Amino acid sequence: MFSSRQMMKLQKELLVNLGMLLGCLLLFSSTLSAGETVLDKELRLSAVVGDVEAIEKLLKQGADVNSANKYGKTALMMAAENGNLRAVSRLLAHGADINRKTVADCTALTLAAENGSPEVTALLIERGADLGARTHSGATALLLAARYGLANIVEQLLHRGADPDDRDREGRTPLMLAAAHGHGDVVNLLLKYGARVDLMDKKGKTALMHAVAANQGLDLVKTLVEAGADIHARSKDGATALIWAVGSGNPEVIVYLLQQGADINAQDQEGTTALMEAVDVRKPEVVKLLLARGADTSLKNSAGKTAMDIASGLRDYKSLDILLEHARQHTSLLH
Repeated sequence: MFSSRQMMKLQKELLVNLGMLLGCLLLFSSTLSAGETVLDKELRLSAVVGDVEAIEKLLKQGADVNSANKYGKTALMMAAENGNLRAVSRLLAHGADINRKTVADCTALTLAAENGSPEVTALLIERGADLGARTHSGATALLLAARYGLANIVEQLLHRGADPDDRDREGRTPLMLAAAHGHGDVVNLLLKYGARVDLMDKKGKTALMHAVAANQGLDLVKTLVEAGADIHARSKDGATALIWAVGSGNPEVIVYLLQQGADINAQDQEGTTALMEAVDVRKPEVVKLLLARGADTSLKNSAGKTAMDIASGLRDYKSLDILLEHARQHTSLLH
């Protein structure tokens, strides 16, 4: 079972990541585009397989180095996304437009970055590729490389001046994307180059919230906190990093956040506490942990329900038994 927060997060991540994945994956055209020739099409196919000799021959025969298929993809772009370094080099030598865009606004650089070709990205950067070129989905080469954990490409781009705090259409920075997908080496690189740790995306989530919500482990969380991440920050729905962490159910991270001073009884805009979230996502071991750490069972959400009410309504008897036992022990101590 998932809480409403988890369901919204999963649905949004699926749509956004699908957009990033599909943004530059354009199909080959089986027919000639208006104004192009058979030579142009053969040039692109030769670029795909990295056949430099064929590329030279076709260009001498009159193929247009910048001809594109109906999706706007040129031979240079096809060579770049397939990691064909020699083909990229020859096409550039023959005047290929390095910053031309497809209909989805992809460039040779974003295609190379998305497909993990560091030699190609290095060459394109050296030859003047636009580091800030943005795909239709709002992704730059740096955002794509951070998302996929391509540390060597990330470092190339940062070294050449790419903005470590760049944002996609959702307001997510490279640091947020790297944190959300567990790329600790990329997170460290971005922090080294001055990425701001407490920026928020359009939903108010920080890199720390992205990391804990995606259950990316204690080491990454520690890295962000030690870099100055604010554990008390709240996303637009009022949730703290602790509440997001409880939603993913990692006890180590939850304990660490509490040790760092996270407010165990903080409530989001719907009045949900970390304890209520633990019940809502059916994590009885987390319910027990939070009770042992002093979670207040008397707090109510905006619907007037306590954690025990929620457990009862969900028929979550494991959590309910834990809450009832806690109440009995608390009562006996009072008497």
